[in-house]
Amino acid sequence: MAKRGGEKLTSNLDLVKECDNFPYPEDDLDHYIELVSTLYKFRTRGTREVVGYIPPWVVEKMPWTAEWEVDHEKKTVSLSPRAETIDAQNTIIERVLDLAREQQSFKVLAGWRNELYTIYGSYGSIAMERAGSALFGIVTQGVHMTAYTKGEDGLKMWVPRRAKSKQTYGSMLDNTVAGGLSAGEEPFECLVREAAEEASLPEDIVRKSAKACGVVTYFYVRDARAGGETGLLQPECEYVYDLELEENVVPRPGDNEVEDFYLWSVEEVQKALAEGQFKPNCALVLLDFFVRHGVLTAENEPDFIEIVSRMHRKLPFPTALYPPLR
Repeated sequence: MAKRGGEKLTSNLDLVKECDNFPYPEDDLDHYIELVSTLYKFRTRGTREVVGYIPPWVVEKMPWTAEWEVDHEKKTVSLSPRAETIDAQNTIIERVLDLAREQQSFKVLAGWRNELYTIYGSYGSIAMERAGSALFGIVTQGVHMTAYTKGEDGLKMWVPRRAKSKQTYGSMLDNTVAGGLSAGEEPFECLVREAAEEASLPEDIVRKSAKACGVVTYFYVRDARAGGETGLLQPECEYVYDLELEENVVPRPGDNEVEDFYLWSVEEVQKALAEGQFKPNCALVLLDFFVRHGVLTAENEPDFIEIVSRMHRKLPFPTALYPPLR
């Protein structure tokens, strides 16, 4: 932490660590082993791969039905062998989350979206309600885009402020466009949809000019700002896009999720980052943008290599969906 006028400022590396805050074994192997040994390993049928980590207190509170196998000795949670089909697995997952919601077992389910997230590493289209994904610690994916202009005043970025009423990270700053990837949705189509809904950006401009710039990956342990219970595990992959806009194209709130948009200089964005005003994963996306555009370099950032490495963490779970078994 640096200080300016008595005010604590967050370094770029601290911003990364705030988002990618699940322990690394190389930092403290004993602590890592101790932590992971307490977590239950979640598996779907037809694969031996672990697709998520579940904290023990979630296992204890979840109203498991007879279709689940919970092994407290091996610390595993899996679907019963009776769940032979994809539809059967989806029904069982839906049933236990519906029951948990009905019984108000978890505060996080108050943010029910009626939106499905893919369970990566499964064979076929197995998915679960978005609000329940963090309870099972599965990998989630999304899209984040930074819209910017280049004029006489240099590079400026469009920065939205999240609505105060949002259950998660209310009133914090965000990326120009961001949203979760629903089951069966392609990343670019998700981007086009979110750009229209959140920023009122014309579809033709997004389709023509948005540039795919890779991904950022991190393993987040949720805090109170995320809504619901703290300590839930959220490994994520975010597809990153850039969009250079003409100065006469102005993003505007298209739904109730954004209060306003600001056109800020690099220096203004850096100041807001250092003050901790951005949602954690959005800070990561902006640092990635700064690296790609030569704003953040090895010459002006002593932690450059560690920052770049940690924005592309290798997750301990699958990130692809496999074709159905035949």
